[in-house]
Amino acid sequence: MALTKPSRKDLVAGLLVFLIALPLCLGISLASGFPPVAGLLTAIVGGLLASHLGSAPLTIKGPAAGLIVIALGAVTELGQGDAMLGYRRALAVGVVAGAIQLVLGVLRAGRIAVLMPLSVVHGMLAAIGVIILAKQLPVVLGVLGAKGAPLAMLVHLPQDIMANNPEIMAIGLISLAILATWRFVPGKLGKIIPAPLVVLFIAVPLSLAFDLSHTHTYTIAGQIHEVGPAYLVNLPGNLLDAVTLPLFDVITSATSLKYIAMFALVGTIESLLSVLAVDAMDPAKRTSNLDADLRVTGLANLVAAAIGGLPMISEIVRSKANIDAGALTSWANFFHGAALLVFVAAAPALLHLIPLAALAAMLVMVGVRLASPGEFRHVWHIGKDQFVLFVVTLAVTLATDLLVGVGVGVALKVVLHLARGASPAGLFKADVQASREGDTLVVRARGALLFTNLLALRRVLAPATEPGIKTVRLVVDDVRMVDHTTQERLHAMANEWPDARLVIEGLGRLHAVSGHRTAFRSAR
Repeated sequence: MALTKPSRKDLVAGLLVFLIALPLCLGISLASGFPPVAGLLTAIVGGLLASHLGSAPLTIKGPAAGLIVIALGAVTELGQGDAMLGYRRALAVGVVAGAIQLVLGVLRAGRIAVLMPLSVVHGMLAAIGVIILAKQLPVVLGVLGAKGAPLAMLVHLPQDIMANNPEIMAIGLISLAILATWRFVPGKLGKIIPAPLVVLFIAVPLSLAFDLSHTHTYTIAGQIHEVGPAYLVNLPGNLLDAVTLPLFDVITSATSLKYIAMFALVGTIESLLSVLAVDAMDPAKRTSNLDADLRVTGLANLVAAAIGGLPMISEIVRSKANIDAGALTSWANFFHGAALLVFVAAAPALLHLIPLAALAAMLVMVGVRLASPGEFRHVWHIGKDQFVLFVVTLAVTLATDLLVGVGVGVALKVVLHLARGASPAGLFKADVQASREGDTLVVRARGALLFTNLLALRRVLAPATEPGIKTVRLVVDDVRMVDHTTQERLHAMANEWPDARLVIEGLGRLHAVSGHRTAFRSAR
């Protein structure tokens, strides 16, 4: 494919994203049970390889907090107490999962992301947030090696507070304070300099002041505490030493197959949902090819896992920062990957001065955003039905794993639709017809418009992206029910149309379960 010409804005945006990505890649790696450098390898591959192979133009490819739980589970279960063995076997899982994503992209399965019920996705993400909080809060306090189920670790948090390491906790709490308050800094400073970079500017000098590079003890209030390199990032001397090959000796085991499915499914869904969200923020209103992006992501995942990297997705937070910085093309993702490569190759010793507590604080803030009370309130306002889906997915995920949690959430959504009168046949077949009247696309729907038959509606609405279409009239006079996911997806699709606006006729005659604009509606 022809390459676009890089611009100064792409370079500036790429460098800004590099500053944000550097500490987050390290933190996500550590939380995932991978060596710290693994996340950097992934971001480098995502930037250099994926940028110009057909990926969504403004997305940033790299490791994401949403896959921490799967990666850590794979390392733990596959290693059976041997962290390096688990890591290499998890890399093998990543290679196969990347190949599956590549095949899904070739088979044009990228549209599966739009089928996921939004409340189930949010419940999954909230569960990930809780797990991140449980795993990283002890690290902020200077308590290394804390293990156990997420909820048990949260219950054990008061004991961890009492067992804190004061110098390490000081670094962690100062980092948390900066991350929580930096956006309130007046003027341009708070917008120009990313909060994670400010944390490094403070945390690294503190690590030097506390002499964390050398093992020693200190006494506070009569208590003796030990600090040393174990509280700092540990990196190999050069990138070649960081390359680790996968081990395929148990790749056909039930455990490996489970994590292959989880990486491929959850990674694909998260990545494609991020692409859709970034497309909605694109000032140029470009529509990404989801299948092409999935192929690129799968190939990049295969390569990253083959050399020792974490799984990658199109990451929403870094992508938004990319857009806010003025990025115009995929060159910004390339520059972000190139900057990481240069920095890691030229200055690995500087990375060794970063305290683990500072990285853990960054992940704690990610967990807070994913599982904030605001998320619970938001879903509650949409409707009690969505709140039930959200909570059930959250609870089952915490009690079991992501694959089971998502599966139970989707199944419950289907059961709710059947209980509300949807026919089994109508679940998967949308009765929609389209005709063109001048510059207007008229779409008439009957029966039920649900997340399970959304692809049919999406195909019928595809001409809305063509030049000359100014209005899309979706007539739902004969529709019995419309679910929340369908309405949200409709509005998201409309945001991507270059010229057309969406008008829905007949929606007001359906009864809404709440006052939210996209609440479930039915004729009953």
